[in-house]
Amino acid sequence: MSTAFSSPRRLHALDDAQIEGLADLLIDSVEAGASVSFMHPLTRDRAIAFWRRVVQSVGTGQRALLIAEDSQGICGTVQLAFDLPENQRHRADLAKMLVHRRARRQGLGAALIRAAEATARECGKTLLVLDAVTGGDAARLYERLGWIRVGDIPGFALMPRGGLCSTTVFYRDLGG
Repeated sequence: MSTAFSSPRRLHALDDAQIEGLADLLIDSVEAGASVSFMHPLTRDRAIAFWRRVVQSVGTGQRALLIAEDSQGICGTVQLAFDLPENQRHRADLAKMLVHRRARRQGLGAALIRAAEATARECGKTLLVLDAVTGGDAARLYERLGWIRVGDIPGFALMPRGGLCSTTVFYRDLGG
């Protein structure tokens, strides 16, 4: 199924409909097996509570939130965490890159990453760091986009339906 999506854009505030759409996206990602800090089944209440906490950190400037939409609503998102120790103000952590199953394999993941990199540069960041399931689709995407693989940590997290997975740490020098 092919879907056209909007260019990713940064949100500085979110309304209830956007929070609902992000909750749908998170639930879809967990149901699809994405290791993004939540176990299956993820309840709607927990998903909404998570996004409400994200909204608070977006409002204080501790986090940047980008989304992309298609005709059915929000189909992709990524975050940049800026709330780091004072000796790390030059960098950000890239987190929670989610693409709805209906929008996968159409270039949206790459578009989200490129938009996050541009946003980080606009915010004066010169280094990005992230982790992804070792050998997973996201890890392969980051490598294709030129992110540098640092190494693997075995048994780092649980997959949504159980079972340990390793994580791979990556970084991206933004030309500082």
